[in-house]
Amino acid sequence: MKFSLSVVVALLCVATLRAEKISLVGATVINPGDGKVLPNATVVINDDKIERVSMGKQDAATLGRQVSCAGKFILPGYIDTHVHFFQSADLFTRPDGADFNSVRPYKDEVAWIKSHLNDVFARYIRSGITSVVDVGGPMWNFEVRKKANATAKAPRVAVAGPLISSVSREKLDLGDPPIVKIDTPDQAREFVRKLAEQKPDLVKIWYIVDKDHPVDSFRPIVRATIQESHAHKIRVAVHATELETARAAVEEGADVLVHSVIDKPVDDAFVKLLKDRSVILCPTLVVFERYGRTFSHQLNLTPEEQKWGNPEVIASLDVTKIPQDKLPQRVKDALADPKAALDRIKKTYDVALPNLKKLEDSGVTIAAGTDAGNIGTIHGPALFREFELMKQAGLTPMQILQCATANAAKLFGGETGAHVGRLEAGCFADLVILNSNPLDDIKNASDIDTVIKNGVVYQADSIVR
Repeated sequence: MKFSLSVVVALLCVATLRAEKISLVGATVINPGDGKVLPNATVVINDDKIERVSMGKQDAATLGRQVSCAGKFILPGYIDTHVHFFQSADLFTRPDGADFNSVRPYKDEVAWIKSHLNDVFARYIRSGITSVVDVGGPMWNFEVRKKANATAKAPRVAVAGPLISSVSREKLDLGDPPIVKIDTPDQAREFVRKLAEQKPDLVKIWYIVDKDHPVDSFRPIVRATIQESHAHKIRVAVHATELETARAAVEEGADVLVHSVIDKPVDDAFVKLLKDRSVILCPTLVVFERYGRTFSHQLNLTPEEQKWGNPEVIASLDVTKIPQDKLPQRVKDALADPKAALDRIKKTYDVALPNLKKLEDSGVTIAAGTDAGNIGTIHGPALFREFELMKQAGLTPMQILQCATANAAKLFGGETGAHVGRLEAGCFADLVILNSNPLDDIKNASDIDTVIKNGVVYQADSIVR
């Protein structure tokens, strides 16, 4: 017997329930990994796995509970490959960049973050994001992964530990720092060995370059970090936003670049280097606009962010509510010249967007990610602003969806990464069901009717109350 999707969801949306076997019948299945679109298809879910995806007449006896999905569109659950759970996205979450300790002490901010993890997890699921990669935070990041794995209404989580950095960030150090300055190759190797005990999914390098920290001064530490990580069979992700920094990181063996190059156009030699080394690049376009727009009171949150983002976080982002005498100088300057903030953002995108298009066209593996948790970059729905910016760069809807599914699964890595991001037999039953076709317009990627994570069915509007 066939039931409507809404009826079955009503029966199954309790987080602890899982259908033994359900079949989603009559939808258009979009599998971005191979670019295939299957009209009038059937997706059979058995417990927490996809049993099969097929077209044509089905043997009703093998389908279990049948769910009519006529007129719907089914995709793999989205993956955000760059988030930070130690940051809330509110105004107080990065005192090293804008110090609001006089308004909200950083220790209170961290306590709030830890107490709201379940809320953050749910907002990812509401956004159709069934897996995320946290690319750096305090050692308690590993507890976040453990908590997510034990929570039904949570994405699958891969994590890195504290960032191995060329610069210090004392204001973030409450005894378990998310960023650790490393001064010698031997220190780097020792720190990687310490991280390896926690079985991280990645090791992260924060390769910051300025007049006091030139590219070559930190390169021996990058080399030692990567060598030691690879000896422990751990991949290395590198924050490197300048072309020469990114080039040096990849030459030393980096597996992942977690930001776009934003200082100059990428050259053919760099593109070839990424392809030859099978490096994955995560553009994180949205984060480049959010600090400047927040501080200059020009924040452009999307409708999805406004509806599905944490309301306390969003309310905090209005800098005009902070007493003038408590505003950091960086914010005062941005408010005094808001056009300058927008000009800097435009300058960044004038480089980053064409770079993304060139890398995509050249066959470099691009994985979608947001850097959510940074000020103004909202956990969960920020991914849809990232999609808009990828569209502005010239990527097609199918390419964008591939970046957020099959390509992102490669960055997630491991056994889990091998079983997400695709709609195939044996993959985890992590799906998003849409009301409208995202291939017509990528904005439809957020027109979510239902989310299925690990075989558990959630009616989208019931996930976040």
